[in-house]
Amino acid sequence: MLSIPRLPGPASLQWRVPGSKSITNRALVLAALAEGTSVIEGALESDDTRWMREGLGALGIAIESAGTERLLVHGGRRHLRPPAQPLFVGNSGTTVRFLAALAALVPGPVTLVGDAAMARRPIADLVAALTQLGLRVDCASGCPPLTIHGGRLAGGRVRLRGDRSSQYLSALLMAGAFAEQELEIVIEGELVSRPFVAMTCRMVSDFGGRIEETGEGFRVRRSAAYRPLVYRVEPDATAASYPFALAAGGHQVTVPDLGARSLQGDYAFLEVLERMGARVERAPQRTRVQGGPLRGVDADLHDISDTVMTLAALAPLAEGVTCIRRVGNIRIKECDRLRALSEALGALGQGVDEGPDWLRIEPRPLRPALIRCHGDHRMAMAFGILGALSGAVTVDDPACVAKTYPGFWRDLARCYPEPWAP
Repeated sequence: MLSIPRLPGPASLQWRVPGSKSITNRALVLAALAEGTSVIEGALESDDTRWMREGLGALGIAIESAGTERLLVHGGRRHLRPPAQPLFVGNSGTTVRFLAALAALVPGPVTLVGDAAMARRPIADLVAALTQLGLRVDCASGCPPLTIHGGRLAGGRVRLRGDRSSQYLSALLMAGAFAEQELEIVIEGELVSRPFVAMTCRMVSDFGGRIEETGEGFRVRRSAAYRPLVYRVEPDATAASYPFALAAGGHQVTVPDLGARSLQGDYAFLEVLERMGARVERAPQRTRVQGGPLRGVDADLHDISDTVMTLAALAPLAEGVTCIRRVGNIRIKECDRLRALSEALGALGQGVDEGPDWLRIEPRPLRPALIRCHGDHRMAMAFGILGALSGAVTVDDPACVAKTYPGFWRDLARCYPEPWAP
């Protein structure tokens, strides 16, 4: 357990955020399929990226550390081989989904297995898509573990639900260039987290692939190989939502190297903070947020649903009700995030109503509470920020931040004028 002391203020500080998990894991997959050696600079070091690196290594892709946050990836499809044992993916959604599609290109069976939480995370939609493409996939429960019997990806036309996770689509988009014929993906329903798909398409293009958006979905052009690159990973915009929220609560925070040209959709969270009353300065190489009196907002976070926890944890400090809408997909993340948020905010004395894809938060006086994180890194970090702004929060599992941001508590502690050792 960790009790977070209230941050005396107002503070003015710089908070350097680590590299993007989403970009790092995509870059690792694309570099693995590029013919030659790629250099990934600014790579995130965390549990999720470690599982990806170890998985690719077991599949025959050599990856070397070449200094702080710098990786050399010796790629090429010809290196892919079946692993000697099942690949452990922890609770990393990007790792299990991206490697499931990559496994279609491996000449032999690949088994992916995770921790207890991963065994409850659905993957049936991706399994169905791979089966449509001619692969045999063993997945008894519709959740990991699963075994992909790869070697050839037929290509052609495949239908995929769009309302559960954009990672299924991103997985197919990255592997699809190596299908035997062009891959046409028809999206059924509304596509969730579209900015992450745009990120994937942009990165595939950077590595030399071609993806076209169609009236029904996406078409992936065939390619013999991706081209190796020196690729720079920008700071994680979702992780930056925490220092931005800290600033919005009455401080000033500058995040360097993350600016108006960001590739990441979650950078749009700043627009929500502006609506709440924060002042935002966007520059090409930095972003600064200055706090002020906060007001509740009605926010559709369908496209940036990883920031739901950040907004929900900030809502008790605003004047007026905050409503968060169209985020039903976060019920199948690391935990049922809407249920976890409702439980946590209720423990803090807030008025909370929860629906299938929405949350309504009515601010009330905060009462100190122990917050159950459910092993979810974003719950811990979001409520850690509320703790720094209020002094009312103790989190039950501070170590779970290692999934995407191992140094979070260290970086938060640096915001205090007096030493604080989490």
